[in-house]
Amino acid sequence: MAVTVFAAPILPGKTEDWKAAVAEMKGPRAAEHAESRAMHGVTREVACLQQTPMGDFVCVFLEADDPDTVLKRQMESDHPFDQWFCEAVLAGCHGMTSDGDTPPPNVLYVDWSA
Repeated sequence: MAVTVFAAPILPGKTEDWKAAVAEMKGPRAAEHAESRAMHGVTREVACLQQTPMGDFVCVFLEADDPDTVLKRQMESDHPFDQWFCEAVLAGCHGMTSDGDTPPPNVLYVDWSA
């Protein structure tokens, strides 16, 4: 299974909105979240909040069939959860819209394991 990681800056003043959206994804929208991720071939998703002097970021790890296209496919999806996620999280917290660019594919430099 392929993986990707990326850091998405949180818009100023939107960290609490991001935390609230995550609480919805883990709570009342958990089944929709799982359905969406399965539909996009995602088998693992990890999102961590990193607070830095340059602002807050979300560090995301995705394991999926084609992880570099997941965000683009979500933005083009008519699935109700994807539409909510794009509005509340991608656009609302990160400023990512279908008119703009999603993070470019990463270039892997180190992949070590014991």
